[in-house]
Amino acid sequence: MEHDGGDVTAEAPVARTRTATVAGPRRRRKLAADLAALSVVGILLVGAIGATSAVLYRQLYSPTAFVLDYLHLLADGRATDALLVPGVSASSKTLAAADLPEDASGALLRSSTLTPLSDVEPVSEKTDADGTTTVTVTYRVGGHAGATSFQVERDAQDDGILPRWRFAKSPLAVIELAVKGSMQFEVNGFSVDKRQVSPDGNEADPLDPIPMLAFSPGLYSIKVDTAATTSPGVAVLSDTPLAEIPVSFQAEPTDKFIGVVQKQVDGFLAQCATQKVLQPTGCPFGYYVRNRIVEPPNWKIEENPVVTLEPDGAGWAITRTQAVAKIEVQIRSIFDGSVYNVTELVPFFLTGKITILPDGTASIAVSAAD
Repeated sequence: MEHDGGDVTAEAPVARTRTATVAGPRRRRKLAADLAALSVVGILLVGAIGATSAVLYRQLYSPTAFVLDYLHLLADGRATDALLVPGVSASSKTLAAADLPEDASGALLRSSTLTPLSDVEPVSEKTDADGTTTVTVTYRVGGHAGATSFQVERDAQDDGILPRWRFAKSPLAVIELAVKGSMQFEVNGFSVDKRQVSPDGNEADPLDPIPMLAFSPGLYSIKVDTAATTSPGVAVLSDTPLAEIPVSFQAEPTDKFIGVVQKQVDGFLAQCATQKVLQPTGCPFGYYVRNRIVEPPNWKIEENPVVTLEPDGAGWAITRTQAVAKIEVQIRSIFDGSVYNVTELVPFFLTGKITILPDGTASIAVSAAD
């Protein structure tokens, strides 16, 4: 019995030692597997963070994101905020360097002149060797498709933590607007008087073009709609930063204005007809006789002229037109002293010059025409 028990006691440690030898490698393999799994998770996590950072950069901090923020301000009608975007406002020095009028008016840089901007899509982003990035976008403005390339650079206030951008070239443009025949016009429904936006103020030449700053992109509909003159709308697409956009058109007189001039001319001729002389003073008609008259003549306008207007510099001219007066006069012959009555139609031609005064009224000067 003692011998058998000794055998059991001697073999027990051997069995425990074998168990420990087998368990050690298993734990090491499990640890290696866990470490490998953690490594994969770490790699995936780093990749996910990198991908997320790239997405955030493109959407929030890239040059394209900067341009899209500016365009979204225009789309929302926030003109004042758009002007505060770094690099948007153009100083007189900036305009002069771009060969643009440095005294261009900023009257159009307001929310009321912005047209709806939609379907904004980035097309490309390309960085040049000097660090300037060109961002090209497409859009629809006022129903018209367009594309514009913007130049963007790092802002001088960039602290290096998050990139800050500014326009390397201002996205504003200059519309050189020459409206002939009217001192007033409308841009996208906003009323403008040349004397209020011209650098020359009240001394502004009605024929000189008015330089006006405009947002790019922007669609500007320009027309004249006053009591005296009118014009169809002229659409101007501003789609190139710091570009000069020449626009020139002639307004036409309204029927109401022509009617006013017609009435004034008829009244003027009627006043001429009240003068009981052969040659009414300052009037476009008269009558010559070789003999003497017995009594002062009587005049009557038998046929009034049909007034039409044509552009004449900053004002208007009455197109050469015909009218007919009738004279009734008694004439005494210097040869034999006989008296006879004369009733005769006297055709004549007239023209005239119309000047629009600063208060909006018209000065009409009628004269004889050959």
